[in-house]
Amino acid sequence: MEKRRTVTYLGSIFFLFSCWWLLARVINNPGLPGPGPALEGLTRSWPDLAQHLYVSVYRVVVSLTLALLLAVPLGLWAGRNRALDSFLAPMVYLLYPIPKVALLPVAMVLLGIGDGAKMLIIFLVIFNQILITTRDAARKIPEQLLLSVASLGAGKASLFRHVILPACLPDIITASRISLGSAISVLFLSETIAGNSGLGYFILDGLFRADYGTMFAGILTMAGMGLVLYILLHLCEYLLCPWQR
Repeated sequence: MEKRRTVTYLGSIFFLFSCWWLLARVINNPGLPGPGPALEGLTRSWPDLAQHLYVSVYRVVVSLTLALLLAVPLGLWAGRNRALDSFLAPMVYLLYPIPKVALLPVAMVLLGIGDGAKMLIIFLVIFNQILITTRDAARKIPEQLLLSVASLGAGKASLFRHVILPACLPDIITASRISLGSAISVLFLSETIAGNSGLGYFILDGLFRADYGTMFAGILTMAGMGLVLYILLHLCEYLLCPWQR
């Protein structure tokens, strides 16, 4: 099964690179180099690029971890407590449509142009996504299942640990995958607007210098970062949700 998945990944990458090469040949514009110049730029700029990659990975992973640590318990609690949910839901629905990226200037004023402002915006964007998904997953658990386990002597803590959390884990991991895509998009935007580090800054710097091979090397690296993080989330699901295999 894993061998087949590896072959599928490699086939998909080969197909995308082939489409990229063909499109670059058809357009024939320096602004869209083919895979060759991009890979050459990746090799040439790797030591510097690796430092920017480390910074971007740090910002995404820390933001996603903080969002999970806060949103998952709150979502589980709200999903099983009508009073809390009735208080929390209006605030979530009022705040959710606000474009959090618009708050980046405010975050920069309060926290500067370092990691804090960028991670705060990423956190604000993905927090509600994880919270709402977790709450809805907790709501869907049949009451009969909880009552049957409670009749065996399980207390509230045991119910949350052994029934509610495992039942919600697949949805939580799915929400993490969706939030990861949002986090990387916000990361790119925040790193291009402010700061002097990260893959977003590296890509924009290549654009300003008209070094399109280096620019696409940064884009490839950001895509690879997302792919590796998605694979790690898949591994977490494999280890934590064996019944989903």
